[in-house]
Amino acid sequence: MEQSEDRPSIRARSWLFAPGDSEKKMGKAAAGAADVVILDLEDAVAEEAKPAARALVAGFLASRPPQERDRLWVRINPLDGPHALADLAAVVPGRPGGVMLPKARGRADVEVLDHYLSALEVSAGAERRSTKVIALVTETAEAMFTTGTYTGAPRLVAMTWGAEDLADAVGAADNRGPGGGYGFTYELARSLCLLGAAAAGVAPIETIQGDYRDLEGLRGRAEKVRRDGYRGMLAIHPAQVDVINAAFTPTPEELAAAQEIVDLFAAHPGAGTLGHRGAMLDRPHLARARALLAAGGRA
Repeated sequence: MEQSEDRPSIRARSWLFAPGDSEKKMGKAAAGAADVVILDLEDAVAEEAKPAARALVAGFLASRPPQERDRLWVRINPLDGPHALADLAAVVPGRPGGVMLPKARGRADVEVLDHYLSALEVSAGAERRSTKVIALVTETAEAMFTTGTYTGAPRLVAMTWGAEDLADAVGAADNRGPGGGYGFTYELARSLCLLGAAAAGVAPIETIQGDYRDLEGLRGRAEKVRRDGYRGMLAIHPAQVDVINAAFTPTPEELAAAQEIVDLFAAHPGAGTLGHRGAMLDRPHLARARALLAAGGRA
């Protein structure tokens, strides 16, 4: 198992998809405010267009200055399909910041991906393990049972989940309930992704909101999942990026309250619990306050 001190990390609030078959849309996404731009070779590209899109993404990466490529990631096709190796061979020489692995079935898939990436990095003259990985961990029925297996997975920095492919996998007519929210199976997927990411020590990233025009709904959902423990969210349209960035950025009031808790424990270093504003605080409160300050860049 990899040691925690060797594990790469990432702090990224917004992860914006851009279709790999459109140079215009990739350029617009890269010019925007998304923390990570995901050049998509999977769902956004029709089967017959994948070879051309692969070449377009490779050329796009090669055209960008080296300092920009760390935030340019690529969603490849699934490992068990015919396109993944060709995707990797085409894009790794362009040195993207990372790869999104769709339909991951457990830690073993990330380990296979690590082997492929290591060989291609050596061939391209890139630093070994310079390419990070985010795994989509709930897109198949099988994958739902392996969300807790990713501890120590090489290169892994984040985990996210998907509701649309999962609905297809189980034969559901819809993944939404009468009130518009996700049904039980999909809320379970969200929870399993969060717990799996916590167990693996990587960032949990919320799935997309398909209605890109509903920015108020997006804001409410993003704020809720941040309270639940998520650290960022996928986006499908540039209009969603600013809302996501704001929702996953701690407010000045939150930072001030967290700093107050940290200062209180610092003033009483031997205390396990402390009274504060009519409530009892213990060490988990301190840990959460420190985490929030770290997210706000004030740790």
